[in-house]
Amino acid sequence: MTPSALPWLLASYLLGAIPTSYLVSRAVAGIDLREHGSKNLGATNLYRVLGWRYAVPVGLFDALKGVIPVLAFAPRISSSQLVALACGIAAVIGHVFSVFVRFKGGKGVATAAGAIVALHPLALGGCVLIWAAVVYLSGYVSLGSVTAAAALPILVAITEPHVAAAVLAIDTALVAAIIWFHRANIGRLLKGTEHRFGRRAASEPRS
Repeated sequence: MTPSALPWLLASYLLGAIPTSYLVSRAVAGIDLREHGSKNLGATNLYRVLGWRYAVPVGLFDALKGVIPVLAFAPRISSSQLVALACGIAAVIGHVFSVFVRFKGGKGVATAAGAIVALHPLALGGCVLIWAAVVYLSGYVSLGSVTAAAALPILVAITEPHVAAAVLAIDTALVAAIIWFHRANIGRLLKGTEHRFGRRAASEPRS
């Protein structure tokens, strides 16, 4: 990748780093979302605290933060799918480690989904169905996110049999990172204290 790619990778990071849920919670309710609900800067926590009215547009914008680098920034560097994936990952890194909120952002699911839908639309469609089914059956958004993420490399391999091995490997690394970012959620799932969709777990600790 040439030095001329660096400005576009930086632009991808900075776009991803826009702390949408933080800005909305500040503007609407005068609160720091990191001090409420699950304390995560994501659309799901914004829904818990302020409701659908704000969570839906924030989630859509967070997804666009992944779409735009892949479709608009990457082509200015190269037509390579690897370059597009690199720009998408830069946006995800920005969302998770935002320079605007002391490098403490969200978990990157919506932004990663935006990047993946631009790169692997059929595979992402399958992931959405898996996510919806798991959330409907279990009530856990985090479990749906982790399960859908884990299915992504398999679905990419099935829907794109000629995909480059390097692309599939990076997809898998991205999935592993998303699951790692959910490690606290996984711990709460094992303890039975994880938030259920639309309500809190009965024994959820306040800290």
